[in-house]
Amino acid sequence: MTIESFKAYVKARKALNTEDIHHFMDDMSNEARRITFRLNTAYHVPDKVRELLSELFGYSVPQTLRVFPPFYTDFGKNISIGENVFINACCHFQDHGGITIGDGCQIGHNVVFATLNHGLAPEDRKTTYPAPIILGKNVWIGSNATILQDVSIGDNAIIGAGAVVTKNVEANTIVGGSPARFIKSIENK
Repeated sequence: MTIESFKAYVKARKALNTEDIHHFMDDMSNEARRITFRLNTAYHVPDKVRELLSELFGYSVPQTLRVFPPFYTDFGKNISIGENVFINACCHFQDHGGITIGDGCQIGHNVVFATLNHGLAPEDRKTTYPAPIILGKNVWIGSNATILQDVSIGDNAIIGAGAVVTKNVEANTIVGGSPARFIKSIENK
């Protein structure tokens, strides 16, 4: 299995339940941990942080990306980052299902992105199912928020600190709580 064939497979939201897939995911997780350990165990200037993230993500990240380590991921190769993105310390990206972060997004401390879920039936509990997370432009996610799989967040939206986002968020709105609920609209001036 290749990274591209895996991405195509998860894009179809098929169950991750074969021996080949599990072997591939284990190998990729080991590689991601090797890179994140290098990233997280010493101080690095911003250019070095971007260099390590480029290795982790498998492409050259934008020069405008700012990340304050530590940063954690268990795959790394299914993350797409736009221009002028800021990711604060201690964020966790479970990106097997795909994470897209639009231009100008700001991600607070300890934010979790979870793109996998387990089967609900007891006999299916060991099976994981992927679905993407997509952030539009200028999204602000407050500290300690959790964004679950199959969620899209519209442009300019704000996710309150500690929110658990289980459903799509409209553009130009503020949500918060667990589960996250609409708080108010944002007026553009």
